Amino acid sequence: MTTLVIIDAANVVGSVPDGWWRDRRGAAERLRDRLAADGVPGREGPVEIVLVVEGAARGVESVPGVRVESAPGSGDDRIAELAAAAAGQPCLVVTADRELRRRVSAFGAEVAGPRAVRGDA
Repeated sequence: MTTLVIIDAANVVGSVPDGWWRDRRGAAERLRDRLAADGVPGREGPVEIVLVVEGAARGVESVPGVRVESAPGSGDDRIAELAAAAAGQPCLVVTADRELRRRVSAFGAEVAGPRAVRGDA
């Protein structure tokens, strides 16, 4: 069965102080491109990667291998909606946000921190 991997783009990008705040959209695009090329390290079997963007990163386009969801409001709310809709399917949410981790765990989602997809783990 395919694992749905939902990634909190703002949280993952914001986990490294590399100047991302000067170009939030570009930082989200670089994360998307790395995910499209490398997938999710350590994940066996097929995965569906969904990158949730918000704010200045809205409008980043999907690419083969990574579906980008532009949250109309809160990225956390969109991530929780996606996790709820995935109930009964393997689901991994990548974020360090404690409250969001609690919310998605209630739907049965597994959680991991940003290092799971940053490429420096």
